[in-house]
Amino acid sequence: MWLQKEITLKAYPKGFHLITAEVMQQLPEIKPLSIGMLNLFIKHTSASLTINENADPTVRMDFENYFQRAVPENESYYQHLNEGSDDLPAHIKSSILGSSVNIPVSKGTLNLGIWQGIYLGEHRNYGGHRTLVITLQGS
Repeated sequence: MWLQKEITLKAYPKGFHLITAEVMQQLPEIKPLSIGMLNLFIKHTSASLTINENADPTVRMDFENYFQRAVPENESYYQHLNEGSDDLPAHIKSSILGSSVNIPVSKGTLNLGIWQGIYLGEHRNYGGHRTLVITLQGS
């Protein structure tokens, strides 16, 4: 079985956000699968997807603090300034973290580690709703 569909995430503020439950709520088709693979792809160049700690929210805060320092706004050598001071840093962060994740599916659910969850990295101050392409394959 193959399935591909788009879902829209609610708008999040700048930072890292755990979206596993939001994705699963919009993916009832996963339930009958005993084995498979899920690919999530974000259709934006200023947000990212990654998998990391799902229990302690300070991890997500530390991620944001790290990336704010690693890729700061308002650097004098930035040339891409048309869309605001947060736009080019958002593109860089998106490229570093990536635009897709692959997750195994087992027994009708995501086969993540006990402390793993799907993060949305929202790298713009006002990013708005984000669209994900979900591609699910399995039997």
